[in-house]
Amino acid sequence: MLAGSGGTGSLTASGGVPDDVLELCFFLLAYLAYFITACCLNFHRALGLVILTGLGIFILACTLIERKWGARILQLLSPLENYFTTAILCLLILAGVILWLVFDLYQRREQLVSLCGFCTFIILFFASSKHHMAVSWRTVLWGLALQVLLGVFIFRTEPGFQAFQFFGNQIQIFLDYTIAGSSFVFGQKLIQESFAFLALPIIVFFSSVTSILYYLGIIQWVILKISRLLQFTMNTTTTESFSVAGNIFLGMVEALLLIRPYLPELTRSEIHAVMTGGFSTIAGSVLGAYISFGIDASSLITASVMAAPCALAVAKLAYPEVEESKSRKIESLKISCGEDQNILEAAGNGAAISVGLVANIAANLIAFLAILAFINAALAWLGEMIDIHGLSFQLICSYVLVPVAFLLGASWEDAPLVAELLGIKFFLNEFVAYQQLSAYKQKRLHGMPEWRNTTKQWISVRSEIIATFALCGFANLGSTGIMLGSLSTLVPERKSEFSSLVTRALLTGACVSLLNACVAGTGCVNGKTRRKSWNSSFIFFFHSTSVEASGSYSFSGVWSSLPTNRTRTFLQQCCVHYPDAKCGKH
Repeated sequence: MLAGSGGTGSLTASGGVPDDVLELCFFLLAYLAYFITACCLNFHRALGLVILTGLGIFILACTLIERKWGARILQLLSPLENYFTTAILCLLILAGVILWLVFDLYQRREQLVSLCGFCTFIILFFASSKHHMAVSWRTVLWGLALQVLLGVFIFRTEPGFQAFQFFGNQIQIFLDYTIAGSSFVFGQKLIQESFAFLALPIIVFFSSVTSILYYLGIIQWVILKISRLLQFTMNTTTTESFSVAGNIFLGMVEALLLIRPYLPELTRSEIHAVMTGGFSTIAGSVLGAYISFGIDASSLITASVMAAPCALAVAKLAYPEVEESKSRKIESLKISCGEDQNILEAAGNGAAISVGLVANIAANLIAFLAILAFINAALAWLGEMIDIHGLSFQLICSYVLVPVAFLLGASWEDAPLVAELLGIKFFLNEFVAYQQLSAYKQKRLHGMPEWRNTTKQWISVRSEIIATFALCGFANLGSTGIMLGSLSTLVPERKSEFSSLVTRALLTGACVSLLNACVAGTGCVNGKTRRKSWNSSFIFFFHSTSVEASGSYSFSGVWSSLPTNRTRTFLQQCCVHYPDAKCGKH
Protein backbone atom coordinates (compact mmCIF):
# COMPACT_ATOMS: atom_id res chain seq x y z
CA MET A 1 0.00 0.00 0.00
CA LEU A 2 1.36 3.38 -1.02
CA ALA A 3 0.67 6.37 1.17
CA GLY A 4 -0.96 9.32 -0.53
CA SER A 5 -1.50 12.87 0.60
CA GLY A 6 -3.25 16.02 -0.49
CA GLY A 7 -6.62 15.40 1.13
CA THR A 8 -7.73 12.64 -1.30
CA GLY A 9 -7.05 9.70 1.00
CA SER A 10 -4.50 6.87 0.67
CA LEU A 11 -3.88 5.27 -2.73
CA THR A 12 -4.00 1.54 -3.48
CA ALA A 13 -1.02 -0.13 -5.12
CA SER A 14 -3.12 -1.78 -7.83
CA GLY A 15 -4.64 1.20 -9.56
CA GLY A 16 -3.98 4.26 -7.47
CA VAL A 17 -7.67 4.58 -6.52
CA PRO A 18 -8.29 6.52 -3.28
CA ASP A 19 -9.66 4.46 -0.41
CA ASP A 20 -12.58 6.85 0.15
CA VAL A 21 -13.62 6.36 -3.49
CA LEU A 22 -13.53 2.58 -3.03
CA GLU A 23 -15.65 2.90 0.11
CA LEU A 24 -18.16 5.06 -1.74
CA CYS A 25 -18.34 2.59 -4.65
CA PHE A 26 -18.85 -0.29 -2.21
CA PHE A 27 -21.64 1.61 -0.45
CA LEU A 28 -23.36 2.44 -3.76
CA LEU A 29 -23.17 -1.17 -4.94
CA ALA A 30 -24.58 -2.42 -1.63
CA TYR A 31 -27.41 0.12 -1.77
CA LEU A 32 -28.13 -0.79 -5.41
CA ALA A 33 -28.41 -4.47 -4.46
CA TYR A 34 -30.71 -3.61 -1.55
CA PHE A 35 -32.82 -1.31 -3.77
CA ILE A 36 -33.26 -3.93 -6.51
CA THR A 37 -34.12 -6.61 -3.96
CA ALA A 38 -36.75 -4.43 -2.27
CA CYS A 39 -38.37 -3.51 -5.58
CA CYS A 40 -38.43 -7.11 -6.83
CA LEU A 41 -39.99 -8.46 -3.62
CA ASN A 42 -42.77 -5.88 -3.37
CA PHE A 43 -42.67 -2.76 -5.53
CA HIS A 44 -45.72 -1.17 -3.87
CA ARG A 45 -44.14 -1.56 -0.45
CA ALA A 46 -40.89 -0.07 -1.77
CA LEU A 47 -42.59 2.92 -3.39
CA GLY A 48 -41.37 5.29 -0.67
CA LEU A 49 -37.80 4.04 -1.17
CA VAL A 50 -38.14 4.63 -4.91
CA ILE A 51 -39.30 8.21 -4.35
CA LEU A 52 -36.48 8.97 -1.91
CA THR A 53 -33.91 7.41 -4.25
CA GLY A 54 -35.23 9.40 -7.20
CA LEU A 55 -35.09 12.58 -5.15
CA GLY A 56 -31.50 11.85 -4.18
CA ILE A 57 -30.49 11.20 -7.80
CA PHE A 58 -32.19 14.43 -8.88
CA ILE A 59 -30.36 16.47 -6.23
CA LEU A 60 -27.03 14.83 -7.12
CA ALA A 61 -27.59 15.48 -10.83
CA CYS A 62 -28.46 19.13 -10.22
CA THR A 63 -25.33 19.55 -8.10
CA LEU A 64 -23.08 17.99 -10.73
CA ILE A 65 -24.67 20.05 -13.52
CA GLU A 66 -24.22 23.23 -11.51
CA ARG A 67 -20.55 22.48 -10.84
CA LYS A 68 -19.71 21.56 -14.44
CA TRP A 69 -21.97 23.76 -16.55
CA GLY A 70 -23.35 26.28 -14.03
CA ALA A 71 -21.40 29.25 -15.39
CA ARG A 72 -22.32 28.40 -18.98
CA ILE A 73 -26.02 28.05 -18.12
CA LEU A 74 -25.99 31.42 -16.38
CA GLN A 75 -24.34 32.93 -19.44
CA LEU A 76 -27.06 31.49 -21.70
CA LEU A 77 -29.73 32.88 -19.38
CA SER A 78 -28.07 36.28 -19.11
CA PRO A 79 -30.58 37.91 -21.54
CA LEU A 80 -33.24 37.24 -18.89
CA GLU A 81 -31.46 39.64 -16.54
CA ASN A 82 -32.61 42.52 -18.70
CA TYR A 83 -35.24 44.39 -16.72
CA PHE A 84 -37.83 44.80 -19.47
CA THR A 85 -37.36 41.30 -20.83
CA THR A 86 -37.98 39.65 -17.48
CA ALA A 87 -40.82 42.00 -16.56
CA ILE A 88 -42.63 41.39 -19.86
CA LEU A 89 -42.03 37.63 -19.68
CA CYS A 90 -43.29 37.43 -16.12
CA LEU A 91 -46.28 39.68 -16.87
CA LEU A 92 -47.25 37.38 -19.77
CA ILE A 93 -46.97 34.30 -17.53
CA LEU A 94 -49.00 35.89 -14.74
CA ALA A 95 -51.63 37.26 -17.13
CA GLY A 96 -51.88 33.91 -18.91
CA VAL A 97 -52.42 32.02 -15.67
CA ILE A 98 -55.02 34.53 -14.43
CA LEU A 99 -56.90 34.47 -17.75
CA TRP A 100 -56.87 30.68 -17.75
CA LEU A 101 -58.22 30.67 -14.19
CA VAL A 102 -60.94 33.19 -15.09
CA PHE A 103 -62.18 31.06 -18.00
CA ASP A 104 -61.80 27.89 -15.94
CA LEU A 105 -63.67 29.26 -12.93
CA TYR A 106 -66.40 31.42 -14.45
CA GLN A 107 -69.04 28.86 -13.44
CA ARG A 108 -67.68 28.41 -9.91
CA ARG A 109 -68.46 31.66 -8.13
CA GLU A 110 -66.64 30.99 -4.84
CA GLN A 111 -63.34 30.24 -6.57
CA LEU A 112 -63.72 33.27 -8.80
CA VAL A 113 -64.28 35.38 -5.67
CA SER A 114 -60.90 34.13 -4.36
CA LEU A 115 -59.23 35.27 -7.58
CA CYS A 116 -60.89 38.69 -7.29
CA GLY A 117 -59.74 38.87 -3.67
CA PHE A 118 -56.15 38.19 -4.77
CA CYS A 119 -56.26 41.06 -7.25
CA THR A 120 -57.92 43.35 -4.69
CA PHE A 121 -55.17 42.83 -2.11
CA ILE A 122 -52.46 43.54 -4.72
CA ILE A 123 -54.17 46.81 -5.72
CA LEU A 124 -54.44 47.86 -2.07
CA PHE A 125 -50.75 47.11 -1.56
CA PHE A 126 -49.75 49.31 -4.46
CA ALA A 127 -52.05 52.09 -3.25
CA SER A 128 -50.33 52.06 0.16
CA SER A 129 -46.79 51.70 -1.22
CA LYS A 130 -44.07 53.79 0.41
CA HIS A 131 -42.52 54.82 -2.94
CA HIS A 132 -44.96 54.25 -5.82
CA MET A 133 -42.58 55.24 -8.59
CA ALA A 134 -39.72 53.07 -7.28
CA VAL A 135 -41.57 49.74 -7.42
CA SER A 136 -39.49 47.05 -9.16
CA TRP A 137 -42.15 45.29 -11.22
CA ARG A 138 -39.75 42.51 -12.14
CA THR A 139 -39.50 41.58 -8.45
CA VAL A 140 -43.22 41.90 -7.82
CA LEU A 141 -44.41 40.08 -10.92
CA TRP A 142 -41.89 37.24 -10.65
CA GLY A 143 -42.70 36.71 -6.98
CA LEU A 144 -46.45 36.57 -7.61
CA ALA A 145 -45.91 34.39 -10.69
CA LEU A 146 -43.85 31.89 -8.69
CA GLN A 147 -46.50 31.81 -5.99
CA VAL A 148 -49.38 31.33 -8.44
CA LEU A 149 -47.54 28.76 -10.59
CA LEU A 150 -46.65 26.79 -7.48
CA GLY A 151 -50.27 26.94 -6.35
CA VAL A 152 -51.56 25.82 -9.76
CA PHE A 153 -49.06 22.95 -9.84
CA ILE A 154 -50.05 21.74 -6.38
CA PHE A 155 -53.80 22.31 -6.51
CA ARG A 156 -54.72 21.83 -10.16
CA THR A 157 -52.39 19.04 -11.31
CA GLU A 158 -52.46 15.44 -10.15
CA PRO A 159 -48.65 15.00 -9.80
CA GLY A 160 -48.27 18.18 -7.76
CA PHE A 161 -51.19 17.41 -5.47
CA GLN A 162 -50.13 13.79 -4.93
CA ALA A 163 -46.50 14.78 -4.28
CA PHE A 164 -47.35 17.30 -1.55
CA GLN A 165 -50.04 15.02 -0.14
CA PHE A 166 -47.50 12.19 0.07
CA PHE A 167 -44.94 14.48 1.69
CA GLY A 168 -47.49 15.70 4.23
CA ASN A 169 -48.49 12.12 5.08
CA GLN A 170 -44.86 11.13 5.60
CA ILE A 171 -44.34 14.12 7.90
CA GLN A 172 -47.38 13.02 9.90
CA ILE A 173 -46.05 9.45 10.17
CA PHE A 174 -42.61 10.76 11.12
CA LEU A 175 -44.00 12.96 13.89
CA ASP A 176 -45.99 10.04 15.31
CA TYR A 177 -42.69 8.50 16.43
CA THR A 178 -42.72 11.12 19.20
CA ILE A 179 -45.20 8.88 21.02
CA ALA A 180 -42.42 6.35 21.68
CA GLY A 181 -40.54 8.88 23.79
CA SER A 182 -43.42 10.80 25.35
CA SER A 183 -45.33 7.63 26.36
CA PHE A 184 -42.24 6.36 28.20
CA VAL A 185 -41.84 9.64 30.09
CA PHE A 186 -45.46 10.59 30.75
CA GLY A 187 -47.41 7.35 30.28
CA GLN A 188 -49.99 6.39 27.67
CA LYS A 189 -52.98 7.76 29.60
CA LEU A 190 -51.64 11.31 29.87
CA ILE A 191 -50.80 11.36 26.15
CA GLN A 192 -54.34 10.38 25.21
CA GLU A 193 -56.04 12.85 27.53
CA SER A 194 -53.81 15.96 27.55
CA PHE A 195 -52.76 18.34 24.78
CA ALA A 196 -49.57 19.30 26.62
CA PHE A 197 -48.30 15.72 26.78
CA LEU A 198 -49.29 14.93 23.17
CA ALA A 199 -48.49 18.02 21.10
CA LEU A 200 -45.65 19.74 22.95
CA PRO A 201 -43.23 16.75 22.91
CA ILE A 202 -43.51 16.82 19.10
CA ILE A 203 -41.74 20.18 19.18
CA VAL A 204 -38.87 18.64 21.17
CA PHE A 205 -38.51 15.81 18.66
CA PHE A 206 -38.78 18.05 15.61
CA SER A 207 -36.31 20.56 17.05
CA SER A 208 -33.80 17.79 17.68
CA VAL A 209 -34.12 16.49 14.11
CA THR A 210 -33.85 20.03 12.71
CA SER A 211 -30.66 20.58 14.72
CA ILE A 212 -29.16 17.40 13.23
CA LEU A 213 -30.05 18.50 9.69
CA TYR A 214 -28.55 21.91 10.41
CA TYR A 215 -25.33 20.31 11.71
CA LEU A 216 -25.08 18.20 8.54
CA GLY A 217 -25.59 21.32 6.40
CA ILE A 218 -28.70 19.96 4.67
CA ILE A 219 -30.97 22.82 5.72
CA GLN A 220 -28.37 25.42 4.69
CA TRP A 221 -27.97 23.71 1.31
CA VAL A 222 -31.72 23.74 0.61
CA ILE A 223 -32.06 27.34 1.79
CA LEU A 224 -29.16 28.41 -0.42
CA LYS A 225 -30.70 26.78 -3.52
CA ILE A 226 -34.08 28.41 -2.88
CA SER A 227 -32.47 31.80 -2.23
CA ARG A 228 -30.51 31.54 -5.49
CA LEU A 229 -33.72 30.86 -7.39
CA LEU A 230 -35.42 33.83 -5.72
CA GLN A 231 -32.47 36.13 -6.36
CA PHE A 232 -32.05 35.11 -10.01
CA THR A 233 -35.72 35.43 -10.93
CA MET A 234 -36.76 38.34 -8.71
CA ASN A 235 -33.46 40.28 -8.69
CA THR A 236 -33.55 40.61 -4.91
CA THR A 237 -30.41 40.95 -2.80
CA THR A 238 -28.50 38.12 -1.19
CA THR A 239 -29.39 38.76 2.43
CA GLU A 240 -33.12 39.25 2.01
CA SER A 241 -33.41 36.25 -0.33
CA PHE A 242 -31.46 34.02 2.05
CA SER A 243 -33.40 35.18 5.12
CA VAL A 244 -36.84 34.72 3.52
CA ALA A 245 -35.85 31.30 2.17
CA GLY A 246 -34.66 30.38 5.66
CA ASN A 247 -38.05 31.31 7.11
CA ILE A 248 -39.56 28.31 5.29
CA PHE A 249 -37.75 26.02 7.74
CA LEU A 250 -36.70 28.24 10.63
CA GLY A 251 -38.37 30.69 12.98
CA MET A 252 -38.01 34.46 12.98
CA VAL A 253 -35.04 34.55 15.33
CA GLU A 254 -33.17 31.64 13.69
CA ALA A 255 -33.57 33.21 10.22
CA LEU A 256 -32.17 36.49 11.54
CA LEU A 257 -29.11 34.65 12.88
CA LEU A 258 -28.42 33.35 9.35
CA ILE A 259 -27.65 36.90 8.21
CA ARG A 260 -26.45 38.30 11.53
CA PRO A 261 -23.10 39.67 10.17
CA TYR A 262 -24.93 41.66 7.49
CA LEU A 263 -27.73 43.20 9.58
CA PRO A 264 -25.88 46.48 10.29
CA GLU A 265 -25.54 47.19 6.55
CA LEU A 266 -29.06 46.33 5.38
CA THR A 267 -31.11 49.03 3.69
CA ARG A 268 -34.52 49.95 5.11
CA SER A 269 -36.23 48.08 2.29
CA GLU A 270 -34.16 44.96 3.03
CA ILE A 271 -35.00 45.19 6.73
CA HIS A 272 -38.67 45.45 5.83
CA ALA A 273 -38.39 42.37 3.56
CA VAL A 274 -36.62 40.38 6.28
CA MET A 275 -39.30 41.32 8.82
CA THR A 276 -42.09 40.47 6.38
CA GLY A 277 -40.58 37.05 5.72
CA GLY A 278 -40.54 36.34 9.44
CA PHE A 279 -44.15 37.43 9.95
CA SER A 280 -45.54 35.58 6.89
CA THR A 281 -44.20 32.07 7.60
CA ILE A 282 -44.12 29.56 10.44
CA ALA A 283 -41.15 27.79 11.99
CA GLY A 284 -40.55 24.13 11.29
CA SER A 285 -40.43 23.49 15.04
CA VAL A 286 -44.07 24.54 15.52
CA LEU A 287 -45.26 22.82 12.33
CA GLY A 288 -45.54 19.58 14.29
CA ALA A 289 -47.67 21.25 16.95
CA TYR A 290 -50.19 22.46 14.36
CA ILE A 291 -50.27 19.02 12.74
CA SER A 292 -50.94 17.46 16.16
CA PHE A 293 -54.03 19.70 16.38
CA GLY A 294 -55.37 17.80 13.37
CA ILE A 295 -54.54 20.52 10.80
CA ASP A 296 -53.78 19.18 7.32
CA ALA A 297 -49.99 18.71 7.04
CA SER A 298 -49.77 19.14 3.26
CA SER A 299 -51.65 22.46 3.44
CA LEU A 300 -49.28 23.79 6.11
CA ILE A 301 -46.20 22.76 4.11
CA THR A 302 -47.61 24.22 0.89
CA ALA A 303 -48.50 27.50 2.60
CA SER A 304 -45.02 27.92 4.06
CA VAL A 305 -43.32 27.25 0.70
CA MET A 306 -45.65 29.55 -1.26
CA ALA A 307 -45.14 32.34 1.27
CA ALA A 308 -41.44 32.80 0.42
CA PRO A 309 -41.72 34.32 -3.09
CA CYS A 310 -44.97 36.10 -2.15
CA ALA A 311 -43.37 37.70 0.93
CA LEU A 312 -40.51 39.15 -1.13
CA ALA A 313 -42.84 40.37 -3.86
CA VAL A 314 -45.32 42.04 -1.52
CA ALA A 315 -42.56 43.47 0.69
CA LYS A 316 -40.97 45.15 -2.33
CA LEU A 317 -44.38 46.41 -3.43
CA ALA A 318 -45.17 47.89 -0.01
CA TYR A 319 -41.64 49.27 0.60
CA PRO A 320 -39.60 49.46 -2.65
CA GLU A 321 -35.82 49.75 -2.67
CA VAL A 322 -34.52 53.31 -3.04
CA GLU A 323 -31.02 52.78 -1.60
CA GLU A 324 -27.92 50.97 -2.82
CA SER A 325 -27.54 47.50 -1.30
CA LYS A 326 -24.13 46.21 -0.22
CA SER A 327 -25.06 42.51 -0.46
CA ARG A 328 -25.88 41.91 -4.12
CA LYS A 329 -23.61 38.90 -4.80
CA ILE A 330 -24.72 35.49 -3.50
CA GLU A 331 -21.11 34.26 -3.35
CA SER A 332 -20.32 36.79 -0.61
CA LEU A 333 -22.65 35.11 1.89
CA LYS A 334 -20.97 33.11 4.66
CA ILE A 335 -22.97 30.11 5.87
CA SER A 336 -22.43 28.60 9.30
CA CYS A 337 -23.10 24.98 10.29
CA GLY A 338 -23.33 25.77 14.00
CA GLU A 339 -20.98 25.01 16.86
CA ASP A 340 -21.94 21.37 17.49
CA GLN A 341 -19.06 18.87 17.29
CA ASN A 342 -21.04 15.75 16.31
CA ILE A 343 -24.53 14.48 15.57
CA LEU A 344 -25.24 13.42 19.15
CA GLU A 345 -24.36 16.85 20.47
CA ALA A 346 -26.54 18.45 17.79
CA ALA A 347 -29.48 16.22 18.72
CA GLY A 348 -29.07 16.96 22.42
CA ASN A 349 -28.68 20.70 21.94
CA GLY A 350 -31.70 20.80 19.65
CA ALA A 351 -33.83 19.07 22.28
CA ALA A 352 -32.50 21.34 25.03
CA ILE A 353 -33.16 24.52 23.04
CA SER A 354 -36.74 23.42 22.38
CA VAL A 355 -37.53 23.36 26.11
CA GLY A 356 -37.77 27.15 26.15
CA LEU A 357 -39.97 27.08 23.05
CA VAL A 358 -42.26 24.46 24.57
CA ALA A 359 -42.57 26.48 27.77
CA ASN A 360 -43.25 29.62 25.73
CA ILE A 361 -46.01 27.91 23.71
CA ALA A 362 -47.63 26.43 26.80
CA ALA A 363 -47.46 29.77 28.62
CA ASN A 364 -48.91 31.60 25.62
CA LEU A 365 -51.81 29.17 25.27
CA ILE A 366 -52.63 29.40 28.97
CA ALA A 367 -52.34 33.19 29.03
CA PHE A 368 -54.14 33.99 25.78
CA LEU A 369 -56.98 31.53 26.28
CA ALA A 370 -57.50 32.95 29.76
CA ILE A 371 -57.32 36.52 28.42
CA LEU A 372 -59.82 35.63 25.69
CA ALA A 373 -62.22 34.19 28.27
CA PHE A 374 -61.85 37.33 30.42
CA ILE A 375 -62.40 39.66 27.43
CA ASN A 376 -65.50 37.71 26.40
CA ALA A 377 -66.88 37.83 29.94
CA ALA A 378 -66.25 41.59 30.15
CA LEU A 379 -67.81 42.22 26.74
CA ALA A 380 -70.83 40.07 27.61
CA TRP A 381 -71.30 42.06 30.85
CA LEU A 382 -71.03 45.38 29.02
CA GLY A 383 -73.39 44.17 26.32
CA GLU A 384 -76.00 43.11 28.84
CA MET A 385 -76.12 46.71 30.12
CA ILE A 386 -77.55 47.84 26.78
CA ASP A 387 -79.56 44.68 26.00
CA ILE A 388 -76.99 43.21 23.59
CA HIS A 389 -76.80 39.52 24.42
CA GLY A 390 -73.87 37.23 23.58
CA LEU A 391 -71.35 39.99 22.82
CA SER A 392 -67.81 38.54 22.52
CA PHE A 393 -64.45 39.17 20.92
CA GLN A 394 -65.18 36.53 18.27
CA LEU A 395 -68.53 38.13 17.47
CA ILE A 396 -66.90 41.53 16.93
CA CYS A 397 -64.28 39.97 14.65
CA SER A 398 -66.97 38.11 12.72
CA TYR A 399 -68.61 41.44 11.83
CA VAL A 400 -65.47 43.50 11.24
CA LEU A 401 -63.46 40.94 9.24
CA VAL A 402 -66.26 39.11 7.44
CA PRO A 403 -65.61 41.02 4.15
CA VAL A 404 -61.98 39.86 4.27
CA ALA A 405 -63.05 36.25 4.91
CA PHE A 406 -65.52 36.44 2.02
CA LEU A 407 -62.82 37.81 -0.32
CA LEU A 408 -60.66 34.81 0.55
CA GLY A 409 -63.36 32.59 -0.92
CA ALA A 410 -65.20 31.31 2.15
CA SER A 411 -68.93 30.90 1.64
CA TRP A 412 -71.17 33.56 3.14
CA GLU A 413 -72.35 31.07 5.80
CA ASP A 414 -68.75 30.19 6.77
CA ALA A 415 -67.33 33.72 6.49
CA PRO A 416 -68.22 34.82 10.06
CA LEU A 417 -66.43 31.81 11.59
CA VAL A 418 -63.40 32.29 9.33
CA ALA A 419 -63.40 35.99 10.29
CA GLU A 420 -63.33 34.99 13.97
CA LEU A 421 -60.25 32.86 13.31
CA LEU A 422 -58.53 35.74 11.49
CA GLY A 423 -59.19 38.09 14.40
CA ILE A 424 -57.96 35.58 16.98
CA LYS A 425 -54.81 34.98 14.95
CA PHE A 426 -53.94 38.65 14.51
CA PHE A 427 -54.89 40.03 17.92
CA LEU A 428 -53.94 36.97 20.03
CA ASN A 429 -51.85 34.36 18.20
CA GLU A 430 -52.05 31.59 15.61
CA PHE A 431 -51.88 28.79 18.22
CA VAL A 432 -55.25 29.76 19.67
CA ALA A 433 -56.68 30.22 16.16
CA TYR A 434 -55.50 26.79 14.98
CA GLN A 435 -56.85 25.24 18.18
CA GLN A 436 -60.27 26.73 17.38
CA LEU A 437 -60.04 25.60 13.75
CA SER A 438 -59.21 22.10 14.98
CA ALA A 439 -62.32 22.18 17.18
CA TYR A 440 -64.48 23.02 14.15
CA LYS A 441 -62.85 20.22 12.16
CA GLN A 442 -63.38 17.64 14.90
CA LYS A 443 -67.06 18.55 15.15
CA ARG A 444 -67.44 17.98 11.40
CA LEU A 445 -65.57 14.68 11.47
CA HIS A 446 -67.58 13.43 14.45
CA GLY A 447 -70.79 13.92 12.50
CA MET A 448 -72.26 16.72 14.59
CA PRO A 449 -75.05 18.72 12.91
CA GLU A 450 -73.84 21.76 10.99
CA TRP A 451 -76.32 24.07 12.72
CA ARG A 452 -77.44 24.05 16.31
CA ASN A 453 -80.39 26.41 16.51
CA THR A 454 -78.88 29.57 14.96
CA THR A 455 -75.24 28.66 15.73
CA LYS A 456 -72.99 27.16 13.06
CA GLN A 457 -70.87 24.42 14.64
CA TRP A 458 -68.37 23.72 11.85
CA ILE A 459 -67.24 24.98 8.45
CA SER A 460 -66.87 23.24 5.11
CA VAL A 461 -63.69 21.49 3.97
CA ARG A 462 -63.08 24.32 1.50
CA SER A 463 -63.28 26.95 4.24
CA GLU A 464 -61.06 24.81 6.49
CA ILE A 465 -58.26 24.80 3.93
CA ILE A 466 -58.66 28.51 3.18
CA ALA A 467 -58.44 29.20 6.93
CA THR A 468 -55.39 26.93 7.23
CA PHE A 469 -53.54 29.07 4.68
CA ALA A 470 -54.80 32.36 6.11
CA LEU A 471 -53.61 31.49 9.62
CA CYS A 472 -50.20 30.15 8.53
CA GLY A 473 -47.83 32.85 9.73
CA PHE A 474 -46.48 34.64 12.80
CA ALA A 475 -48.21 37.94 11.97
CA ASN A 476 -49.80 38.84 15.29
CA LEU A 477 -49.37 41.75 17.67
CA GLY A 478 -47.29 39.69 20.09
CA SER A 479 -44.76 38.79 17.39
CA THR A 480 -43.81 42.44 16.97
CA GLY A 481 -42.19 42.31 20.40
CA ILE A 482 -40.23 39.19 19.45
CA MET A 483 -39.07 40.73 16.17
CA LEU A 484 -38.10 44.07 17.71
CA GLY A 485 -36.42 42.45 20.67
CA SER A 486 -34.35 40.13 18.47
CA LEU A 487 -33.25 42.79 16.00
CA SER A 488 -32.54 45.36 18.71
CA THR A 489 -30.37 42.85 20.56
CA LEU A 490 -28.41 41.96 17.42
CA VAL A 491 -28.07 45.56 16.14
CA PRO A 492 -28.86 47.96 19.01
CA GLU A 493 -27.72 51.07 17.11
CA ARG A 494 -30.60 50.69 14.59
CA LYS A 495 -33.41 50.16 17.11
CA SER A 496 -35.31 53.30 16.05
CA GLU A 497 -35.29 52.19 12.39
CA PHE A 498 -36.63 48.77 13.31
CA SER A 499 -39.41 50.33 15.38
CA SER A 500 -40.50 52.56 12.49
CA LEU A 501 -40.75 49.62 10.07
CA VAL A 502 -42.23 46.85 12.19
CA THR A 503 -45.91 47.88 11.93
CA ARG A 504 -45.84 48.06 8.13
CA ALA A 505 -43.98 44.73 8.00
CA LEU A 506 -46.54 43.14 10.35
CA LEU A 507 -49.48 44.17 8.15
CA THR A 508 -47.59 43.09 5.03
CA GLY A 509 -46.82 39.69 6.54
CA ALA A 510 -50.46 39.22 7.54
CA CYS A 511 -51.58 39.99 3.99
CA VAL A 512 -49.10 37.48 2.55
CA SER A 513 -51.04 34.75 4.36
CA LEU A 514 -54.29 36.18 2.97
CA LEU A 515 -52.87 36.09 -0.58
CA ASN A 516 -51.88 32.46 -0.05
CA ALA A 517 -55.43 31.75 1.11
CA CYS A 518 -56.78 33.38 -2.06
CA VAL A 519 -54.58 31.14 -4.22
CA ALA A 520 -55.76 28.11 -2.24
CA GLY A 521 -59.38 29.18 -2.59
CA THR A 522 -58.93 29.70 -6.33
CA GLY A 523 -57.68 26.25 -7.09
CA CYS A 524 -57.62 23.63 -4.41
CA VAL A 525 -60.79 22.53 -2.73
CA ASN A 526 -63.35 22.06 -5.45
CA GLY A 527 -60.80 21.01 -8.06
CA LYS A 528 -60.73 17.60 -9.63
CA THR A 529 -57.59 16.52 -7.82
CA ARG A 530 -59.15 17.21 -4.43
CA ARG A 531 -62.23 15.20 -5.34
CA LYS A 532 -60.04 12.31 -6.44
CA SER A 533 -58.30 12.37 -3.07
CA TRP A 534 -61.66 12.38 -1.30
CA ASN A 535 -62.87 9.53 -3.52
CA SER A 536 -59.97 7.31 -2.47
CA SER A 537 -60.82 7.97 1.20
CA PHE A 538 -64.50 7.22 0.60
CA ILE A 539 -63.65 3.97 -1.21
CA PHE A 540 -61.47 2.91 1.71
CA PHE A 541 -64.37 3.62 4.08
CA PHE A 542 -66.85 1.66 1.95
CA HIS A 543 -64.45 -1.31 1.84
CA SER A 544 -64.58 -1.31 5.65
CA THR A 545 -68.40 -1.30 5.64
CA SER A 546 -70.42 -4.50 5.42
CA VAL A 547 -74.19 -5.02 5.04
CA GLU A 548 -75.64 -7.93 7.01
CA ALA A 549 -78.47 -10.12 5.71
CA SER A 550 -80.82 -8.37 8.10
CA GLY A 551 -79.98 -5.02 6.50
CA SER A 552 -77.87 -3.74 9.41
CA TYR A 553 -74.35 -2.40 8.97
CA SER A 554 -71.06 -3.53 10.49
CA PHE A 555 -67.76 -1.67 10.32
CA SER A 556 -64.19 -2.96 10.49
CA GLY A 557 -60.78 -1.34 10.92
CA VAL A 558 -60.51 1.94 12.83
CA TRP A 559 -64.30 2.44 12.64
CA SER A 560 -65.10 -0.75 14.57
CA SER A 561 -64.30 0.94 17.90
CA LEU A 562 -66.66 3.88 17.29
CA PRO A 563 -70.33 3.95 18.34
CA THR A 564 -72.69 2.61 15.66
CA ASN A 565 -74.66 5.85 15.40
CA ARG A 566 -71.45 7.78 14.67
CA THR A 567 -70.28 5.40 11.93
CA ARG A 568 -73.75 5.50 10.38
CA THR A 569 -73.46 9.31 10.33
CA PHE A 570 -70.12 8.97 8.54
CA LEU A 571 -71.79 6.68 6.02
CA GLN A 572 -74.50 9.27 5.38
CA GLN A 573 -71.91 11.99 4.77
CA CYS A 574 -69.87 9.75 2.44
CA CYS A 575 -72.97 8.89 0.41
CA VAL A 576 -73.64 12.60 -0.15
CA HIS A 577 -70.22 13.12 -1.80
CA TYR A 578 -69.56 9.70 -3.35
CA PRO A 579 -72.55 7.40 -4.00
CA ASP A 580 -71.86 3.67 -3.57
CA ALA A 581 -73.93 0.52 -3.92
CA LYS A 582 -74.12 0.32 -0.14
CA CYS A 583 -75.77 3.73 -0.02
CA GLY A 584 -78.93 2.34 -1.63
CA LYS A 585 -79.47 0.05 1.34
CA HIS A 586 -79.07 2.90 3.79
